[in-house]
Amino acid sequence: MNGKIDWSVLTGAAFLMATSAIGPGFLTQTTVFTQTLGASFGFVILTSILIDIGVQLNIWRVIAVSEKRAQDIANLLLPGLGSFISLLIVFGGLAFNIGNVAGAGLGLNALFGIPVITGALISAAIAIAIFMIKEAGKAMDRFAQVMGFIMIIVIIYIAITTNPPVAEAALRTILPAKIDLMTIITLVGGTVGGYITFSGGHRLLDAGIKGKGVLPLVSTSAVMGVSVASLVRIFLFLASLGVISKGLVIDAGNPTGSIFQLAAGNIGYRLFGLVMFSAAITSVIGSAYTSVSFIKSFSPAIAKNENRVIIIFIMVSTLIFAFVGKPVSLLIMAGVVNGFILPVTLATILFASYKTRIVGDYKHPIVLTVFGVLIVLVMTYMSVNVMIGYFL
Repeated sequence: MNGKIDWSVLTGAAFLMATSAIGPGFLTQTTVFTQTLGASFGFVILTSILIDIGVQLNIWRVIAVSEKRAQDIANLLLPGLGSFISLLIVFGGLAFNIGNVAGAGLGLNALFGIPVITGALISAAIAIAIFMIKEAGKAMDRFAQVMGFIMIIVIIYIAITTNPPVAEAALRTILPAKIDLMTIITLVGGTVGGYITFSGGHRLLDAGIKGKGVLPLVSTSAVMGVSVASLVRIFLFLASLGVISKGLVIDAGNPTGSIFQLAAGNIGYRLFGLVMFSAAITSVIGSAYTSVSFIKSFSPAIAKNENRVIIIFIMVSTLIFAFVGKPVSLLIMAGVVNGFILPVTLATILFASYKTRIVGDYKHPIVLTVFGVLIVLVMTYMSVNVMIGYFL
């Protein structure tokens, strides 16, 4: 494989992971948390970036060196564990994809004024068209990159327009006035929780980038993915902070759209529609691709007809939204499940990284192991608290 092909796939995997993370919830969370914490939200972003990098490096490296998908690694470690994790991933991916389809419809509504359901159906048709192309993997990579660049450019423009207090944001990123641990956990779950953390790792595996020899490239791609998602989050934070610092009133029903509109008027609201559409449709694609990647190793028929199964996955989530709407209870339960997926999968990967029958003579860096264990403990503690809060 020549360097050009390597970098194309590596960049594609990074953007697939990043744009899978940057969905409608990502945009809304960033705006709302900036309202709550002000400039101190910068500290939360910085902390979550460090945790995200730790998670991605642990998981992507072990997937690459074992040359196996996460569910197969889990089944080798404990028979049945991979199947259990796959069920959680697919359930969470389908539930969140309903929200992603809705977000794409909302984006086209803000951009062109068309009805939300019509926009959702158009978005689903675009996503399905990508998986009908013979070279669907390359098409997916390119689409994720283009949409990612669009989001970055637009959000940087909006951030500049709001003239945020950058000095205060920089100060509070290092010396926060207040710290909210739950917000950190929420950000981590939204960036590398559930299916998201495996999207790029599985993409690299499907593209044939695997083995000990490619670990430096895999690590670069993992960090790149977190960096792209973090860049969008940082500039959206600055845009929100710029509006909030001026004392302007933000619409609680559509906080992110309100930020864009207050920053640049009607043009700003149209740009919000473009960003929301870009964020949502790439999340639809990433969710469908990664969810199906978790079940295709269980059946030769699924593996043979992978793109058709992905198309069905997109169609089902779109039809549920069109006829049922966004079932709140399903989305809430999916959120709770998502909180448990990360510690379970990360712990599984950490155990597997020391099993020679899985990784051969590979020696996992002790720093990554220690960091990974800390993340598992903290995420488990917070997830249990959230679960208790829902059911008590």
